[in-house]
Amino acid sequence: MLFKQAVLERIARGEITLAFRRWARPTVKAGGSLRTAAGVLAIDRIEAVTADKISTADARNAGYASVAALSAELERGRPGTLYRIAFHLAGPDPREALRKRKTVSRADAAALSKHLARLDAASRDGPWTLATLRLIAGRDGITAADIAASLGMQKAAVKTRVRKLKEFGLTESLPSGYRLALRGRAFLAVCGNGKYS
Repeated sequence: MLFKQAVLERIARGEITLAFRRWARPTVKAGGSLRTAAGVLAIDRIEAVTADKISTADARNAGYASVAALSAELERGRPGTLYRIAFHLAGPDPREALRKRKTVSRADAAALSKHLARLDAASRDGPWTLATLRLIAGRDGITAADIAASLGMQKAAVKTRVRKLKEFGLTESLPSGYRLALRGRAFLAVCGNGKYS
């Protein structure tokens, strides 16, 4: 479930607590959570609804001025069952704290190295993690297309792989492209000999 930046800012301020989506199958579930740029959203309820059951309060809680405005937006979207998703901001994304770490201990570097070695071993294309980190380190804002061209990969595969690095707090997304997080820079400094130690 994706949100535009302006919506994320309103979620962070507590102004938006509902979302409406048309799905063939829900991508979130009650009791689950969703990481966003605004923080972690706790999914309180999800229920299938019909458009005529959307109230003015629902529309406003979803960030729309009226039911008509929300309905117009939904009509432009994909077909599927309409779901009403209630959520609240549960706290910051734990990856934020990881990304801000300026140092990496030898033990942390060793643990990260094991995780990254497993990603490399699972790749049909061979090792990619260190090369990708180094490319991102070389230029803030490097795009998936640039990385794909440098490493001979598909752009979609690069995006998936960089998301995996982001899970470890090593990279972060910019409005366009990526950069190394502080933790990523610290990790490369520890593993600067070209091998994971």
